[in-house]
Amino acid sequence: MSSPGERDTSEWYRSFGEAEARGQSAIYEEWALGVADDAEVLSLIDGLPLQKRQPNLVFACARLLGAAEGGYPELRRWLVHNFAALATETLRRSTQTNEARRCASLLPALSMLAGPLALLEIGASAGLCLYPDRYSYSYDGSEPIDPADGRSAVLLESTTTGPVPVPSVLPQVVWRSGIDLRPLDVRDAHDVKWLETLVWPEQAERRERLRSAIGIVRSDPPRLAEGDAIDLLAGVAQNAPPGATLVVITSAVLVYLPFAERMRLVESILRLDANWISLESDRGLPAVRAQLPVDGGSDSRFVLALDQRPLAYTGANGQSLDWL
Repeated sequence: MSSPGERDTSEWYRSFGEAEARGQSAIYEEWALGVADDAEVLSLIDGLPLQKRQPNLVFACARLLGAAEGGYPELRRWLVHNFAALATETLRRSTQTNEARRCASLLPALSMLAGPLALLEIGASAGLCLYPDRYSYSYDGSEPIDPADGRSAVLLESTTTGPVPVPSVLPQVVWRSGIDLRPLDVRDAHDVKWLETLVWPEQAERRERLRSAIGIVRSDPPRLAEGDAIDLLAGVAQNAPPGATLVVITSAVLVYLPFAERMRLVESILRLDANWISLESDRGLPAVRAQLPVDGGSDSRFVLALDQRPLAYTGANGQSLDWL
């Protein structure tokens, strides 16, 4: 069992299976619910540091090391026999899912800002979300909004409700940079394999979109700084060109930080002369959560906010946008 004050691992996996994996990955749903009811496997996972017990991280590391994408009994046998190797892998990894379609959620908020834009993403992974101007977009099946040089190899589609301020042209981005504890390089085959493994087993469309986005970014990789954003943020921000609107982006990163560290990062962001677009779980930012409708969110949806003002609920992977 988890230690007092820590998140209960069984409930964590059950919630992941029922609220996040269900309808998205039958394999991950079965795995998560299997772990939730398995005392022996739970005791192994509870031996990991809290932030390394995340279902998505554990399952991705298992697949990276060779666990077959089958039923839970097969996974259980693999975990019991290979847990030492899995534990070592989780310590050197983090959930660095880099879903380009999240740009479909970011775009309306970016369109509300005066350009040209300088983008700085915290928890950037390989930096795929730093290229909103290089992808094409279609909302509710509309005619695509394309980059200035024509149709992109990546078309990001999203459904909407409410008065979403969809732009007619894409923003001008003149500078892009990111910070990550372990940045991933789209030119490195091992890093690309990890990015692909983070895509859930049955999600072939996401995997193809990832590969296409990597192809775009590989031709013009972003500047990615390695280290703690609290320490590096101010210095990296100083490199943004004068005359551009600096925009800090956080996407599905804050909830993974312990609360005290998260609030220190928030303070660091607020000290900058910058706008802040966040795309986070409603648990991520107390100031945002306090402004949301009661019982309006869920574990499977994020909240899009501009300068801590909530704008919309969004699908975790940019597939939907419900304007508030």
